[in-house]
Amino acid sequence: MSTLNQDLRVSYIQTDLVWENPIANCAELEERIQTLHGKTDVIVLPEMFSTGFSMSETGAEIAAGPTVQWMKLQASRLQVLLIGSLKIKDSGHFYNRLLAVHPSGHIDFYDKRHLFRMGSEDSFYSAGNTFQLISYKSWSIAPFICYDLRFPVWSRNVGLKYDLAIYVANWPSARTHAWSSLLRARAIENLAYVLGVNRIGVDGNQLTYDGASSILNFKGEDLLQLSSRESIETQTLSYTALLDFRAKFPAHLDADSFTLLP
Repeated sequence: MSTLNQDLRVSYIQTDLVWENPIANCAELEERIQTLHGKTDVIVLPEMFSTGFSMSETGAEIAAGPTVQWMKLQASRLQVLLIGSLKIKDSGHFYNRLLAVHPSGHIDFYDKRHLFRMGSEDSFYSAGNTFQLISYKSWSIAPFICYDLRFPVWSRNVGLKYDLAIYVANWPSARTHAWSSLLRARAIENLAYVLGVNRIGVDGNQLTYDGASSILNFKGEDLLQLSSRESIETQTLSYTALLDFRAKFPAHLDADSFTLLP
């Protein structure tokens, strides 16, 4: 749990993506995020922001590939923590890997644990098995990817170890109700801010996405919620308000203990 009472400005990009075209997506996103210079601390992009949610080698990169270098350049230029997932090939395996790139160039990463079998993600990508925490500007941030949202045990905020959970997604419009409901549940049960960043548009598999990206507070209340429009939004999160609520409603002290098995 964080120890310093510093507010955090968090921005997220809800946008359409060009199918399996990292160059086009990075060019479009670069133009958009420049408007955030000096106005935010964290910028969050959707899941597989460079390619869309595809099950092929097209657009996959090594850990030091061009999109990763692009993220490092933008994080340094804008002096932000830049977060998004992309296809990474590592040691002969493909991963849906979330990168959190610090202004210094340091990278924290998280490999998606729960692979979406209904979309055959598990037949192409390898699953991660490590829970990750990101420390930035006195905040502890837990990153997750899309389908992870359906599994509350994996998101469990044991000992209030994180202050903000981030879910990047390509979550189709057919299940928007589940997306919004589960984001709210994760915020309430974990006494933490929750940010869900989804895309819009139609992908190469003809799946439609309605966005519904949102930021919720520790009571599950909407701070910002988008419909299906393309947008860049910024919200300031109060750490003092988070601490105050946890002190008044310490439900975590009555949580059941458990051990997560591999």
